Formats: sequence, C-alpha cells, structure tokens
Amino acid sequence: MQAQRETYCIVGAGQSGCELALALRQQGCTGSIVVFGDENHPPYQRPPLSKACLKGELQETSLRLRQPAAYERAAVELVLDTHVARIDRPSKTIVLADGTVRPYAKLGLTTGGRPRRLAIPDGQRAERAGNFHYLRTIDDVRNIRAHFTPGRRLVVVGGGYVGLEVAASAVACNLSVTVLEALPRVLARVTAPEVSSFYERVHREAGVDLRTAVEVRGFEFGPGDETITAVCCSDGSSIAADLVIVGIGLVPNTELAQEAGLAVDNGIVVDEYARTNDPDIVAAGDCANFPDAITGRRVRLESVPNAVEQARTAAASLLGGQRPHAAVPWFWSDQYDLKLQIAGLSSGYDQVVLRGSTSGRSFAAFYLQEQRLIACDAVNRPQEFMMAKRLLPRRTHIDAALLADESVPLKSLEPPPA
Repeated sequence: MQAQRETYCIVGAGQSGCELALALRQQGCTGSIVVFGDENHPPYQRPPLSKACLKGELQETSLRLRQPAAYERAAVELVLDTHVARIDRPSKTIVLADGTVRPYAKLGLTTGGRPRRLAIPDGQRAERAGNFHYLRTIDDVRNIRAHFTPGRRLVVVGGGYVGLEVAASAVACNLSVTVLEALPRVLARVTAPEVSSFYERVHREAGVDLRTAVEVRGFEFGPGDETITAVCCSDGSSIAADLVIVGIGLVPNTELAQEAGLAVDNGIVVDEYARTNDPDIVAAGDCANFPDAITGRRVRLESVPNAVEQARTAAASLLGGQRPHAAVPWFWSDQYDLKLQIAGLSSGYDQVVLRGSTSGRSFAAFYLQEQRLIACDAVNRPQEFMMAKRLLPRRTHIDAALLADESVPLKSLEPPPA
C-alpha cells in the first residue's frame, strides 16, 4: 500500500503521460498524481493531426484523450503550459521554469519528442517565415490551416509517413502538392522497395509531384523574409511555394534526463519494466529506448500502442510491481482510401513475400528473416495484419510459397499451441 502523501509526478502530457497517470490510479495508487505539460492543451491524440484534423474534418475537442471529468474522477492534477526545467535527483524534486520546486516520491518521464529541424544554412531563416511549418502540435495545425486553401502551392519536405499523410490531406483540400524526399525512395527506412513503389504510384496518380533523391539546399524569400516564395533543390530546380511543411523525423526529448544523470542513448534508456538507472524514475513512450522482447534489440518506437502499453508497464514499476513490456509493435497510416497497418519491425529482413498484388489497392507484404516472420505491411488487409500480430511472437518458420498463395487460409499457417 502506498503512503497517502506520496506524490507521483509525470513530466509530459501526451499519450503516454495520460495513460501513465490513469494506469497508476487503476493499479491502486493512493498518492497524489500530477502531470506537467508544456502545451496549453489537455492530453490529446497526435495521429489525426496530419489527417482528419488538417483537412478540417475533426474538431480540436474531439482529439482529447479523456474528458476533464475523467481526470477529476481519478484525482489526477494537470499542470499545463508549464515547462519542467530540471530534475534534482538527490532532493527528489523537479524545478519548473519559473523556479517553483515540486517534490516527488516517484517520477515518470513521458517527454515525447520534437520535429527534427531542417539542417541547412537557410533553415533558421526559413523557420521565421510565416509560411514555413513543422507539424507536431494542435497549434501547428492551426497555423497551417490558415494557409490550407484550394489552389495554394504546397511543398512537403520528407517522404515518410507524416509527409505522405500531409500530402494526401492537401490533395483532398485541392492544393497543388510537391513532395521532396532526399533518399532514393519514399518510406525507405521502414518498408521494402515494393511498398515504396506502390505509394509513389498512388501519390503520383493523385496528382502529387513526388520527387525522390532530391535534397533541399535553400529557399527564396519575399520582401522582409516574411514568406518563402520557392524551395531550391540539389538538382538545380526551384519550386514555387505558398506553403512549406517539413516532416523529416522526430528527435526524442532526452535533455532533462541527461542533465539529471540518467542513461541516454537514442532515447532515455530503460529496462523491460520501463525503469531507468534511477529506481524511482521510469520513462515511457516516444522518448524511451527499451529492449524489444521479439527482436532482441534495443528500440525506440514512435507509436500510440507502444506509448499506451509501456505506460502501463511503467505504472506497475512505480507501484513496486513487475509487468514486462513485451507487446508486438504496431503502427498505422491513413492516406487517401488506403489503410496501412504495420505489425513488427522489418529491419534486418532478407525476404519479402507479397500476398496480393501492388497493382491494385489491397495487398500485404510479409518480411522474413531466415524464414521467420518479423513484420507485415498490410494495405487494406486487416485479416493479414491481425494474423501477423498473432504469428510474430512465435518466431516460427513460415513457408513463403504458402504465405503468398491467397488460396491458402492464413490461419492454416499458424502453428498449433505448444
């Protein structure tokens, strides 16, 4: 039983922070729970920002993870629009930006991440322009929506999931869209060439001017540098622009942890129980680097399911329990009429097996490593996605020919219970 006066502080009011706070209460915490967030918004969903929210199909209040009454019932205090500047581990306190000191008995770090900035000579100058944006927060969407009108020329820098989702949303709003990807293909770090080619074709058929192996070298500016008028590329081209959105990845927010002497390596280093090298501090979500039970590697995942499951593990650890984080990683991306569902991590695959054809709009790409399934990209194929999630933890050998044969039920490939 936890002492009534113990205070559990959580730094970060995103998906993982919200889940950690509520999970603590659900798992029997009787102390005070306080969540600190930099933004002046209660915890909200981020995935819709580049999709329905950007298109104006979803109101901001619909993004909320919980209604205010839920925090009141759970006796969770939200301290918003407040930056935590420092952790003082010896005194077990956190120091806010205004100098206020708050004590903690246990501490959760769910600090998330921030957009990777464009590292070019004109980068900082571009960020001061009114039509240059990154997309991570509700406020970012508000600013972008002011420019999101039909006929405007949008240049998207980055051909990852966020960049392609923004492009699809812009097409739906009748903007003229160009996507610039520095690598030879889109989604190069996370999918096979077959899947990349499919998405490149889909976007081009939708009217997107999609250019790969093209880097941004600089910008042209209007009077007073208040707006960007064109994007200058490595191939010598100059693309006229009314709006520029950059989506080139996420940087984990680890500075607070590092300055406090916690282990940091591409995220805050935790064990399978979400514990840092301080027994009274846990970390979860986009900012946490943890040992993945399925691949045997250390990973840092940027996904809602991971944020939720790892937060529940972290809550158990703060309360003295042990609930190992061993969930199958999964993700999703919505573009046009395509629902991409990803199970597992494809890094290290040596074979790709297609079930269905990429010439249509429904197929699954299975990633094998030494004949064992390690991941699946399912495009409008929910059954394949669900079966992959079931098969992945077993690491069993799979016959590639049977996997590709749509006349063979996927269920028949599932090994019998041990």
